[in-house]
Amino acid sequence: MKKTRETVKEISRMLQEVTSLDDPLVKRSLEDDRKAVQQLVKGWIRNYERNKQLEMQFNRMSSFEREARKNGHILIAGIDEAGRGPIAGPVVAAAVILKEDFFLLGLTDSKQLTKTKRDLYFETIVEEALAFSVGIVKEKEIDEINIYQAAKKAMIQAVQGLSETPDMLLIDAMELSINIKEQSLIKGDSRSISIAAGSVIAKVTRDRLMEEIAREFPMYGFEKHMGYGTKEHIEAIKKYGITPYHRKSFSPVKEHLLMEDGE
Repeated sequence: MKKTRETVKEISRMLQEVTSLDDPLVKRSLEDDRKAVQQLVKGWIRNYERNKQLEMQFNRMSSFEREARKNGHILIAGIDEAGRGPIAGPVVAAAVILKEDFFLLGLTDSKQLTKTKRDLYFETIVEEALAFSVGIVKEKEIDEINIYQAAKKAMIQAVQGLSETPDMLLIDAMELSINIKEQSLIKGDSRSISIAAGSVIAKVTRDRLMEEIAREFPMYGFEKHMGYGTKEHIEAIKKYGITPYHRKSFSPVKEHLLMEDGE
């Protein structure tokens, strides 16, 4: 009696349990003459290969954390900031201590992620991190002490706000000098998984603050440009003037104020 082939629905369900390219089901499906089965298995292979690449990326981005643990460090905080470049809104920093077994495929520099992914990863990091904290420096202080010092201050606030005291800091392109061993990494948000986690927390936190400001000043479009000096934003400044959230030491806000003073 001829053996009945699995239905397309059955193959789809079975492929969800497969973890290797060498699985007999993959080979059998590739040889199947049904177009639907071919599409299923080719889609599965694409997804498998993509996940393998993401696993390699995650492993590569965990190298600084592994090295730190090899050297005896246990509580490793990744630190990053969001909001150095905008002409409005605060600068926000985040410090995150991940558990040693933390695993999140696709986590990287928040700027490389879609808003949907950032929001999803934000929730996962908040739920699974050993500790996290944010620091916020507002516009008035940014104008007073400059953006570099403001970003540094926000980072220090974030570290000091952690519920667990870190014994190692991995920082995106900054030195904090606060009596905790630290390592500054250029482009750290795409090289360290802990810093990447910090970048997501900082970015999502700041974006949500800008969305709140947008509700207060809807004519500026803050929810779209997040305070960056886009054409739309500059046109709104020309039309409506500046808000309390604009950085007066930043161009073109500074120039707008000078023009007003000259009138």
